Amino acid sequence: MSDASAGLTIHAADACRWDLVSLGEVMLRFDPGEERIAGARHFRVWEGGGEYNVARGLRRCFGRRTSVVTVLADNPVGRLLEDLMREGGVDLSHLQWVEYDGIGREARNGIYFLERGFGLRGAMGMMDRGHTPISQMKPGQVDWDGIFAGEGVRWFHTGGVMCALSAEAPAVAREAMVAAQRHGVVVSYDCNYRPSLWKSAGGRQGASDVNRMLAPFVDVMFGHVGDLAAVLCDASHGAPWHSYESYGEMATRVCQEFGNIKVIATTTRRPKTANRNDWGAFGYAGGRVCESIRFDDLEVLDRVGGGDSFAAGLIYGLMEAKGLQWALDCGVAHGALAMTTPGDSSMATLSEVERVMAGGSAGVQR
Repeated sequence: MSDASAGLTIHAADACRWDLVSLGEVMLRFDPGEERIAGARHFRVWEGGGEYNVARGLRRCFGRRTSVVTVLADNPVGRLLEDLMREGGVDLSHLQWVEYDGIGREARNGIYFLERGFGLRGAMGMMDRGHTPISQMKPGQVDWDGIFAGEGVRWFHTGGVMCALSAEAPAVAREAMVAAQRHGVVVSYDCNYRPSLWKSAGGRQGASDVNRMLAPFVDVMFGHVGDLAAVLCDASHGAPWHSYESYGEMATRVCQEFGNIKVIATTTRRPKTANRNDWGAFGYAGGRVCESIRFDDLEVLDRVGGGDSFAAGLIYGLMEAKGLQWALDCGVAHGALAMTTPGDSSMATLSEVERVMAGGSAGVQR
């Protein structure tokens, strides 16, 4: 199936087992609610991970068939993560397990804590993800040809978070992307720069080097404006990239350098307080820039996962051949709704997304 508005050729759904397969780490998130981490005595737990969140959003909100390639240590925390992922509806047939040595010296499941923040106190996350099983994954560990050709996949998604986990991780991602490209599977990649993950691996420049190495295998590139400007363009150029014209200039430069990239989708959010920000997106395909619907004063309960939900909505729109503008609006509406509920993952329904896209109010639905 071809979506001429975005220049993508996507395998027919009835020829594939999966609409989307993602590659990435899944962690257990500890949420102290309205408390600070240091003073909390009760935590609610969720599963979460940038690449996984996209697969979950596509499954739960948009009803697509999704699977995740990831690795967990076989202990009660790993089994809890498995249970949470099963609730999310994402297929786990490509989940790999490694033996747990009893104390986590060899491999341990990743966890993280997140304060949502309020007002002038910003959200704050603390990662505890050293020696995780997926950070030890090496090329050759996954039969990508069996997944992409044998089972059939329409879309593959991974990103910069996965690639920051270890020195080997970019090679794992590259192996998967090359295999996907070989079998005509659309590849999307989210730059998703995280300073804490790249601190000991070259910082922004290290992330830039990896992302530029992988860019030739990408069809659809995601990222915040700062990610794309600094990672794929000359960071010293100095343009803010927040206007229609400057975004078009940036996207044109990227696509001129990497002719394989057909779509660039970029969220823009300007926090006013921890629970209020502007929210919107730009998209670029075929030399044309689209600007999404915008929320100038979006109330935020939990901002984590908004970008992943944006990606899920945009992918859904492109899969359904609804055109770049519709897909962009869908992604922004889905991301906005995701930030009104706790946890990394979307709890929205397709009807809610469409109502927001149509300008629906927050009045009670009876």
